[in-house]
Amino acid sequence: MPRPYVLADTNWKHLKDESFDLAVLPWAATEAHNYHLPYSTDTIEATAIAEESARLAWEQGCKVIALPTIPFGVNTGQSDIYLDMNLNPSTQFAILKDVLTVLERQGIRRFMILNSHGGNNWKAIIRELGLLFPNMFLCTTHWPGMADKKEIFDHPGDHADEMETSLILHLAPELVLPKEEWGDGKELKNKIKAFSEGWAWTERPWSKISKDTGVGDPRKATKEKGEKFFALVCQKMSQLFVDIINADLDNLYE
Repeated sequence: MPRPYVLADTNWKHLKDESFDLAVLPWAATEAHNYHLPYSTDTIEATAIAEESARLAWEQGCKVIALPTIPFGVNTGQSDIYLDMNLNPSTQFAILKDVLTVLERQGIRRFMILNSHGGNNWKAIIRELGLLFPNMFLCTTHWPGMADKKEIFDHPGDHADEMETSLILHLAPELVLPKEEWGDGKELKNKIKAFSEGWAWTERPWSKISKDTGVGDPRKATKEKGEKFFALVCQKMSQLFVDIINADLDNLYE
């Protein structure tokens, strides 16, 4: 049966008499994930988390609609990695402006970007769009930071690591290469101390910091760990959906 909280599933017969309080836009990337995970890793994760979280919120009576996932993200640091696709931030701004124009015109005034890619940086974009759409509530989330990975995983990293490998083993195991094909995900650190400590930033040239495009050792990944982490993230994300829908946006602070 079509899921009424997933725009890609539903139909005009249902939507012509429907209304929603929150629209969620999953935004991912198309890029290499170590040797063993698919280029669609971020898209698989974003779509599954958005749709399952929407289901949980829908079952609590909340009118949320998950929009189709945008599969391309900012990959400016990976321009030399074959077929890593890039959208510049200015392109993302233009896409979001058009999406929000549709939503505002149709009366959906609460909007979330469910971000699934570390290269996507939304704060400045949301600040600028907030001036253009002052009657809308705009926010973003980055699901990899929603839970303490150390509670589940032995070797947390930040790209095609144990966590992401476990998730794809749970969500799309047929797309994961055999374990003997996995790289170790070793990351080379910047020799300038401030950048390695994290309080100064420069873009990482990906092919120089990782031979296999992974950052984080995936080799202790399991389907069971992925299933546990997925459930934890979706439960927390769905509660955020509920909280945003139920919030009095004119009296949000205390």
